[in-house]
Amino acid sequence: MVELNNTAKPERKIHAPSLVIGMATGIILLAGGYFVGSASKAPVTVGAPNQSPGVLMENTVADIAESVSKSVVNIDISQKYKMPVPELFFYAPPGFKMPGDNAVEREAKKNGSGIIIRQDGYIATNNHVVGSAEAIKVTLSDSKTYAGKVVGRDPFTDLAVIKIDARDLPVAKLGGSKNLRAGDWAIAIGSPMGLDHTVTLGIISALGRSLNELSDVSLIQTDAAINPGNSGGPLLDIHGNIIGLNTAIKDNAQNIGFAIPVDLVKAVSDELIAKGKIARPYVGIMMQELDSSLASSLGLEDNVKGIAIGAVKPGSPAEAAGIERGDVLQRIEGKEVLSSKEVQTIIRKHKPGEKVGFLILRKAKLVPLELTIGEFPDESGEQ
Repeated sequence: MVELNNTAKPERKIHAPSLVIGMATGIILLAGGYFVGSASKAPVTVGAPNQSPGVLMENTVADIAESVSKSVVNIDISQKYKMPVPELFFYAPPGFKMPGDNAVEREAKKNGSGIIIRQDGYIATNNHVVGSAEAIKVTLSDSKTYAGKVVGRDPFTDLAVIKIDARDLPVAKLGGSKNLRAGDWAIAIGSPMGLDHTVTLGIISALGRSLNELSDVSLIQTDAAINPGNSGGPLLDIHGNIIGLNTAIKDNAQNIGFAIPVDLVKAVSDELIAKGKIARPYVGIMMQELDSSLASSLGLEDNVKGIAIGAVKPGSPAEAAGIERGDVLQRIEGKEVLSSKEVQTIIRKHKPGEKVGFLILRKAKLVPLELTIGEFPDESGEQ
């Protein structure tokens, strides 16, 4: 589970751009003012537009959890690493070094969740769950275990697909995420802290959240309790349809969790199964929006508009096109760009291999350049 925090955290976290990796869920029941499970209370009728109404009754959540849990798996991963060994002698002679590499091999273990998306053993989960794994163990709801193999990963959306050697598996019921509304009921299932098949209830708190400036993925925000270990587990609606894949929490707050919309999960998973990867457009520049202070430091007039190039990745399409540090990007395909988000939006409309026209301001002169879009490097943080 990705944890969002502006303060320093213990070393147990794995850091990524703007995000801290962990995994997630706990137990909180929120009934919006109604007493869930009371036979004397009228049922709450809920449902997204264009869907048949759902009725929240005494056994609704339990029935959904019992049915859906069959397609939810627990994922245990292990990764080896080396740990330095302290020197044996407190008073070591100057220049003395222990023989060998003075390190011992250790094994780190983590856990997450996943959902079965095909009967023949394909499972969707988060990229940060399995991205660095050397060994993957998948445990089904009936306690059977299998070795998992990564089919494909997409760091951009934090999605991955793994495969186990099994047949006739119970497949998750994937719904849709287009008609969701803030206030709709939400149910989360996963393995928080290794406690497999934990169920929590809440609502959709908001839609269209973005946690990473390098990504335009619009996430679902929920207050259904999510904790480390829930990553890759499903977020469900009141009909028992999967509407998202849990992926992140804001760890300096309570009950602020995020899920990847299921429509995106379906599209990315299908392509990962078919091709093993997602080809993302890549330029290889670090950008900084131009303000008067930056313009002055670059020797430019205050009224100059555009995006300053802070760095160019060696070997990138930008370097090949002749873009340099200190350039000001003013137009792409004739369209004025005033923010890094605008640049990203334009670039993402293109496929690797396509040519794009850039207009650069360099030392008070306009320089037109033609750039060939590259393919986004695996696990890279550059745009």
